Amino acid sequence: MRWCDSGSLGRAGTLLALLLPLWELGCWGLISASGGQNQAQHTTVGPWEMLRRHKRSWVWNQFFVLEEYTGEEPLYVGKLHSDVDKGDGKVKYVLSGEGSTSIFTIDENTGDIHATKRLDREEQAYYTLQAQAVDRITNIPVEPRSEFLVKVQDINDNEPKFMDGHYMAGVPEMSALGTMVVQVAATDADDPTYGNSARVVYSIISGQPYFSVEPKTGIIRTALPNMDREVKDQYVLVIQAKDMVGQMGGLSGTTSVTITLTDVNDNPPHFSRKNYQYTVLESLPVASVVARVKAVDADIGPNAEMEYRIIEDGPGLFNITTDEDTQEGVIILQKSLDFETKNSFNVRIKATNRNIDPAFVHLGSFSDTTSVKVTVKDVNESPVFSAQLSRMVISEDARVGTSIGRVSAHDPDTSNSAIRYSIDRNTDLERIFNVDALSGVISTAKPLDREVNSVHNLTILAMESQDPTKIGKGFVAITVLDINDNAPVFAIAYETLLCENAAPGQVIQTISAVDKDESPSGHLFYFALPASVVSNSNFTLRDNKDNTASIVTKRGGFRRQEQMLYRLPVLIVDNGSPALSSTNTLSVNVCDCDSDGVAQSCGAMPYTLPAGLSTGALVAILGCIITLLVMVLMIMSMRQRKKEPLILEEERDVRENIVRYDDEGGGEEDTEAFDMVALRNLNVIRDPKVRRDVIPDTHTFFPYPTSSSSQPVHKTLPDNVVFRKFIWDRLKDADVEPSAPPYDSLQTYTFEGSGSVAESLSSLESLSTDSEQNYDYLSTWGPRFKKLADLYGNSDSNSNGNSMS
Repeated sequence: MRWCDSGSLGRAGTLLALLLPLWELGCWGLISASGGQNQAQHTTVGPWEMLRRHKRSWVWNQFFVLEEYTGEEPLYVGKLHSDVDKGDGKVKYVLSGEGSTSIFTIDENTGDIHATKRLDREEQAYYTLQAQAVDRITNIPVEPRSEFLVKVQDINDNEPKFMDGHYMAGVPEMSALGTMVVQVAATDADDPTYGNSARVVYSIISGQPYFSVEPKTGIIRTALPNMDREVKDQYVLVIQAKDMVGQMGGLSGTTSVTITLTDVNDNPPHFSRKNYQYTVLESLPVASVVARVKAVDADIGPNAEMEYRIIEDGPGLFNITTDEDTQEGVIILQKSLDFETKNSFNVRIKATNRNIDPAFVHLGSFSDTTSVKVTVKDVNESPVFSAQLSRMVISEDARVGTSIGRVSAHDPDTSNSAIRYSIDRNTDLERIFNVDALSGVISTAKPLDREVNSVHNLTILAMESQDPTKIGKGFVAITVLDINDNAPVFAIAYETLLCENAAPGQVIQTISAVDKDESPSGHLFYFALPASVVSNSNFTLRDNKDNTASIVTKRGGFRRQEQMLYRLPVLIVDNGSPALSSTNTLSVNVCDCDSDGVAQSCGAMPYTLPAGLSTGALVAILGCIITLLVMVLMIMSMRQRKKEPLILEEERDVRENIVRYDDEGGGEEDTEAFDMVALRNLNVIRDPKVRRDVIPDTHTFFPYPTSSSSQPVHKTLPDNVVFRKFIWDRLKDADVEPSAPPYDSLQTYTFEGSGSVAESLSSLESLSTDSEQNYDYLSTWGPRFKKLADLYGNSDSNSNGNSMS
């Protein structure tokens, strides 16, 4: 089978140079096995020819098709021919594989292959196809299947593109010539293995003479040395990428590159002025800002950060710090100013770059100095106390009006105004002290009590006579000295328990005392029994000489039946001068104790109960008694309730039970239609087989009497039997009736009440009763009352009505 591309020789001029060496072959042949055998049978090879070396045919199994073909007719690709084909039309050529039906077609008679669509190498570079020659009639292959490629020949139809888009780059200012800035890269979708369609070179269109670009690599470098950011800090370059090695006819693409010069510390700081002047009030508080100065630096960021320090006439009185946001030098007052002492200061300040670049130290010193003159302005100051805090002492027994001490204040101004004193009453709410307005002498205004307040902290106000708004404050701490004016008492409220089986000489309580007074040498208390109880036969007191005393029993055999509480007076004397004493009463409760001496019960003894009865047993017995009383009361109440008459008298007012027939019921909560009067009425005899609320569909399962004569007379039965019988009948009806509504309440529809003066008002039984009323006049009332006239107007209708019921 031969593959011929002679058609492409005339159409593809770009392939001419490649095809010239093959021209003498006429076509590119792939000799099939069958074709080769036939040729060998018809060829005679002589000895000389057998010794000669035959020139081998070029075995060619691929075709080339130019991309982006824009002709109107299909593009000829090549020709498929089999040596078996004798030109008689018995051989048919079949094409299969990629695009065999959508892109490539074959003439089944001639074997010509055409491309019917425009091809793009960037979408698909080659197609793999299979060719086969078959018998036209039997479709039996006459040649084995052969595979070949159709390659799409590239043309320069894609321009270079910068995939990264706009570039941003930076380079330090003052950089040397040729410093690399950034590298740009463009890509070309054309075939890089064929021709120069994808060979790109770079050039700079805009940005000279500051920067340059390497044609092959796209690296951008500085073209001028020592570019200064402070002169110009940003440049915009336009870079072009052109294929075909930059030759004429090549395609190109461009991109922009923004290059920013980054800052370096190449500029020293300097003050815009060599002298600054500021005026402040002498009343300026400590830690306040006096002034702000700033050294200017053309650099930015960390390269413009400053450090300030005071080098002359300022350390100790002023301090300077750096404001990190504004890089200003902030002068701060460290001590109070006094116009009368010194009213002017000259401060020398030095500013230095915090981050110095060693590469630029040759440019000079990166610091500068300036002078700041601070002038203090006089103000009318408040009076000043000679001592800010004064300490004074006084005895708590001092008389009212006793002088304690004196405070002193003066006007610091040159006017030296007179001073008036007063007490800030917020610090002396009870007005215990006074101060002389002119002299400043502090005295007592009320009696003192150290036990209430041992130290008084007063605030003394000093005001100028000429300007009362100027007020100075001084503080006085008055300590009240103690005297022995409080007698000792028990330390706590003692609760003393005494066991009945206590032995003589047993300690039942240890007591101690407290004294509100303050003893310089420490408290010492003496305990004793008053003379009136020293000779008692029950208890005695033993002073332990350590500010405690023990209460000791004199005898045993204490009994609660005899006495359950003892009150023992105790005398306590302190060691003050003069000594004070007090008598305190100790309560002793007699208790029943176990074998370990632990009290079980104290106070009065229940004589009426056994000795071994516990508290729990008492509670249980009391509960049983209460329960029995409640049950007795309930029984009596029920007996009284049963004696009430169950049958309503005729003269009593009996209300009707009005029932709404369109109500579908509300379940267990529906109690509006229930009336207990129906249960107590004995004048209406109920038929147990008839339900008044529904029409029964089935027979009951319980035998009931068929005649009313068998029913017992209700009034002759006991009350409880009547109720039981009535409720039981209703219950049976509800149980056996499947169509009964799910009501939990009893619905009564025929009972109208036995005590009504007008008797029954219901029309349910009117047809079966004899009535003297004549209803013939209803026929004269018009068509609206025709139905009523038919029912009640004549005897025939009444008889019909009776039969209907």
